[in-house]
This record gives sequence, C-alpha cells and structure tokens, in this order.
Amino acid sequence: MKLFVAAAGVLLISTPVLAQQYEPNPSEQAAPAKPELMLPANSEIVLRMSDDLTTKGGKIKEGHMFRLTVAYDVRAQGTIVIPSGTPAVGEVTMRTGKGVFGKSGKMEVELRHVDLNGRRIPLTGKFRQEGEGNTLAAVGAIFLSAPLLFVTGKSAVIPRGRELTGYTVAAEAITVN
Repeated sequence: MKLFVAAAGVLLISTPVLAQQYEPNPSEQAAPAKPELMLPANSEIVLRMSDDLTTKGGKIKEGHMFRLTVAYDVRAQGTIVIPSGTPAVGEVTMRTGKGVFGKSGKMEVELRHVDLNGRRIPLTGKFRQEGEGNTLAAVGAIFLSAPLLFVTGKSAVIPRGRELTGYTVAAEAITVN
C-alpha cells in the first residue's frame, strides 16, 4: 500500500512536467501560401476556336457565346500562369446573312474572358469575318438578264482551330500552383 501511495505522489508531482505545450507535427501545420505572380495588363493571349462558327443557316445570332481554348502557355516572370488548353469564351457581336446581288455574310466577334480554375480573367479583342462576295456573278447576271435573286454571296465562317489574339484588360494577380 505504501508503494501505491508513493507512486501516486510521484505521479502528482510530475504532472506539471507532463502538461507541456502542444506543438503540432510539421505535417499538421498549414501549407505555406502559394506564390502570386502579376500578369500585366495588355498581356497577349492566343486563343484557338473550339468549333466552327458560321452565319449559314441563321442559327448563330448576336449575343451567341462560343468556346475557345488558350493555344499556348501564357508566362509571367518565366513561370506558366495560364496553361495551354485553358477554356475561354467569346461572343458574336454582329452578324448578317448572305444576301442577293452577291452580298456576303459578315460576322464580328469579341473575346470576353479566360476561365482559369473558376476565375474569369477579362479579355479584349475583336475579329471580323466576311464570306466571299459574288459581285462578279451578280454583274454577269445583269448582262445576261438572269434573275439577280439567285446570285448570293457566301456565308462567313470562322473555322475550328483558327487562332484569335486577345489581351488582358487589367493586371491580374495569379496564384501559381
């Protein structure tokens, strides 16, 4: 019994020594913040059309949003901040269909933004595409007295794979993985 009391006394006396401050294991500590790099305003970003865009058929209207991807890695301070293949979005801002007298279809598009891991990076950039006119055929139809209603131009087409260049609207701080 004396042995038990003595052991209990040692335990009580040494308890403050055991109650040391807890220090987390290095693997439990918060990960260090990932570095941010600045992508300057007006940084060039080359985008590639994901699908064909055409005035043919009247399916594409003003306001139609279309998909692109970043064609080449975008670097800031020697580090890739926007990898190739990152999705982007553009918008049709003007569209006319082909018409009589050899009038060709026309389309204007504007680049809107890059979607980088759920974050939108605004872009600026315009592109205009016109179909080939058929004015020669219209002039020929006049001399041959053929009805001009059957002479039309061609539809405007921006083909899949076409590269369009856009620029960042403002400087962007981008977290590097």
